[in-house]
This record gives sequence, C-alpha cells and structure tokens, in this order.
Amino acid sequence: MHPTGSVTVFTGSHSHGQGHETTFAQVVAARLGISVEQVDVVHGDTGRVPFGMGTYGSRSLAVGGTAIMKALDKIETKAKKIAAHLMEASDADVEFANGEFTIKGTDKKVTFGQVALTAYVPHNYPLDKLEPGLNETAFYDPTNFTFPAGTYICEVEVDPATGEVRVDRFTAVDDFGNIINPMIVEGQVHGGLVQGIGQALLERCVYDEESGQLLTGSLMDYALPRADDLPTFTLATLCTPCSHNPLGAKGCGEAGAIGSPPAVINAVLDALKPLGVTDFDMPASPSRVWEAIQAAKP
Repeated sequence: MHPTGSVTVFTGSHSHGQGHETTFAQVVAARLGISVEQVDVVHGDTGRVPFGMGTYGSRSLAVGGTAIMKALDKIETKAKKIAAHLMEASDADVEFANGEFTIKGTDKKVTFGQVALTAYVPHNYPLDKLEPGLNETAFYDPTNFTFPAGTYICEVEVDPATGEVRVDRFTAVDDFGNIINPMIVEGQVHGGLVQGIGQALLERCVYDEESGQLLTGSLMDYALPRADDLPTFTLATLCTPCSHNPLGAKGCGEAGAIGSPPAVINAVLDALKPLGVTDFDMPASPSRVWEAIQAAKP
C-alpha cells in the first residue's frame, strides 16, 4: 500500500495469458473502493516476489485471488485502527465500505487514501500501539477443491467418402461460480474449446515403431486447428458460488479443453454408427475416420 492510496500486488500466481493483471486488480479495487488504475500487479519477478507456486490446475483466482483477499483482510483490520485514531473513536465502531471508513451512527468518515497517507506520515500517531505502514502478506492453502461443472453439446457432419469431419455447431454452458471478468472467462473457454477440438480431430503424436523416433515433430506433420476449422461457439454461464473461498470463484481455464474432446468424439461416433462403426478413439482425422468406415463395411 502506498501513501498515495495506490496499491502494488506481488503475487506468486504467474500469468501466462490468463489476464491476472486485470482480474487481480479488479479484486483489489472492488475490495478497497479504489479505481483499477490505482492497482499494479507484479508477478514472475523472483527478485521482488518471495515465493510462489506458479499457475496450474485452474487455481489462479480461487487460490491466488484468495491469498490477495486474506492480505486485504489484514490491511482492513489495521486501517480501521488508523481510521479510529483519526476520528477519535474505537476501532470496534469503525466500518469500511466503498472506500470510506465511517463511525457507526455518526456522519464521521475518512477515505482510504487519507488512512494510507496517515500510515506512512504518522504525525500524532500512537507509535506505542500501532506500527506505521500498511503492507501485509498472506499465504493461502485451500481447504477443498473447487468444483466447476458444465454441459457441452457438439454437432458434426462427416463426409463418408473422405472421412472429413466438420464441427457444425458447439454449445458450452459452464458454472464457474462468481465471475470477476466475463470477457476473460469467455476468452479462456474459447481457447480451451479450440484446444480440445484440435485434440479430438487433428492432433496426434506418431512414433516410429522400431526406433521410437517422433515422426510428427514439426507443424509440417502435426496439425493444429485454424479459424476455418471452427464454428462460432455458443456460450453461457450459470452461477453457484463456491462455498469455501471468499470470492465464491471456481476454476475455468481448462474447462473448454476438458469438455470438448469427448463431446466431439461422441458426436463423431454417433454419426458413424449407421455405417457400422461402434468404437472410435481420438483423433478423428480424415484418414482414420475413412479407415474406420471401410473396416466396418460388410
């Protein structure tokens, strides 16, 4: 916390494209009643961040975000004592909301910015009772996992003459609990869907049976999905808040990649059943689909 009322967040939850700089700043800004522009998020700098477990398992907001909330709890507790000193009241009577500290039943109030400045410029400060400064650190280990859920529906068209599979429509409905930034969540679901559809239809590691040499070692051999391989996705979200973290948030980053491969392959298998194909594993590339159709012919 800076004397100006702005905030720097040092987090061990490193971002590699998930938008932590935005969502973490939103969490802090909403809690303190300040603008997002007043929050700076620092991650990945081992010279400034003491320790962190990185980012994996769709855990950033539920775990890293909760650690931020725990640190903000500590800051609010100390800030109330400073506000109580400024307003000559008991900290038990101080309430904090919308960036202002107020005394119950009175019109007395001070802003968060005033408290932050007082913390670092402690004129007439009870130094024997309260240490100057307003920096806090918190570690968080979750008591339980979060449990996002969803339903994915895929419609495909299969050309029996060539084995080509085209994804015609795809609908994804997810329950991620409380959502901090809908646009970022939508982007992560889009990315996960593309990754999962690519895995289901195109991606395959092929090794030489005798030498073990990887034969699909470059993008000349290993296919990735392109924009013209995909439809416009239909997305929706529901909200059942997580009961054991203060943000009520659940993981979302890997949902699309988890739900889409089985939805696609089930759709492919459903399309091939009338042709006698009863079992099919990823990837549903044209050559493999065509071979399955030929093998099922009487």
